[in-house]
Amino acid sequence: MTATEAGPDPRVAVVVITHQRREELLLALARLRALPEQPPVVVVDNGSGDGTAAAVRERFPEVELIASRENLGAIGRNLGVARVHRPYVAFCDDDTWWEPGSLRTAADVLDAHPRLAVLTARILVEPGGTEDPIVPELRDSPVPGADWLPGPALGSFLAGASVLRREAFDEVGGFCERLWLGGEEELLAADLATRRWELCYLPALTVHHQASRARDPHKRRSDGIRNTLWTTWLRRPLRPALSRTAHLLRTLPRDRVTAAGLLAAVRGLPWVLRERRVLPPHAEARFAALDAVQRRSTARRYVS
Repeated sequence: MTATEAGPDPRVAVVVITHQRREELLLALARLRALPEQPPVVVVDNGSGDGTAAAVRERFPEVELIASRENLGAIGRNLGVARVHRPYVAFCDDDTWWEPGSLRTAADVLDAHPRLAVLTARILVEPGGTEDPIVPELRDSPVPGADWLPGPALGSFLAGASVLRREAFDEVGGFCERLWLGGEEELLAADLATRRWELCYLPALTVHHQASRARDPHKRRSDGIRNTLWTTWLRRPLRPALSRTAHLLRTLPRDRVTAAGLLAAVRGLPWVLRERRVLPPHAEARFAALDAVQRRSTARRYVS
């Protein structure tokens, strides 16, 4: 019997966050409900005004819905995880979907490796099924990790393409409310590494991504710049933090979007410096190994 032919898997649940993408979400839910693992699904609607919540209630009454009055960003995932009573949680965006059998494979791997907190999947861009440009960076990750890992060690992860161990997620407190959305995974990954949890890429898992057109690329870029700087100064030692900041200032587009991101980062400095906790050496080694790769990366550019 293959992974896709087996019955429901009691180990994995799925949490989806959405905002103003009713039709895309409904398509994603149809795909999730068709998975052979038959995972319970929690949807957090981040204050949509397009009838998303009503449509989910009508079309998918078996899906647990959290209808927030405001857009909580990544914190919506924290609310979703709090409703889950299974050891592993697969995150899914409203424009992504999991390959049948991948969630069962993830649960098997997490069962076999109790200190593994995050598994990140291979990402195929649809339509066409081509690999996302970030995949080679995941596959060739230079991050040092435990020799028992089933795949390359990672310094961070992509939430919409990852399965997490609920215990580890709860231990570090989930996603940071202040970051809202945009590169919010890096801070969570840093705190997992501090507590000696492992993260890795596993090509046996597959997520499909058909990027939604219903997005604000300028806000996404501005928030990403802000969050990168906040995370850098929250966790990196002084010299790497200065180096990364200098690189960003040299290479960011010189426009109003960048200015807005930098201004927001500066405004947050009081709380960032107040809450700054530098990574211990074993965790800093992971991020130091990524510095050169991130500077060369064509998949991580701040453009919109």
